[in-house]
Amino acid sequence: MAKAPRQGPYICGIDAALDVVSGKWKGLILWELDAHHVRRFAELRRGLPGVSEKMLTQHLREMEEDGLVHRHVYAEVPPRVEYSLTEQGRSLNAALGPLGRWGMERIRRERVEMVDHQDAEAMPRP
Repeated sequence: MAKAPRQGPYICGIDAALDVVSGKWKGLILWELDAHHVRRFAELRRGLPGVSEKMLTQHLREMEEDGLVHRHVYAEVPPRVEYSLTEQGRSLNAALGPLGRWGMERIRRERVEMVDHQDAEAMPRP
């Protein structure tokens, strides 16, 4: 059973925004869908090394409920399902751009190791 979309009450706009991107994977799902426009579930999972099938399914459902992700099911056998960003998802991803730039600056400043996206795809899953 799907849970109801989150509706506050909120203290401020940051609180409302973080409500829909809470969790490790939601920002990365937004990034992956923005980079590739349309992805099937298996493609998303390959693009997000370390995410479990259960967690990806849960986050995609929540993001669909929050109006960030569109899930298109094709009437085929076997069924084909594709995910893409809605206009709200694209605008949220654009709003997260400055946060990503801040994070890159932190990586540089703290000299933290960064895994290349291509190398990350080869990492073993838990």
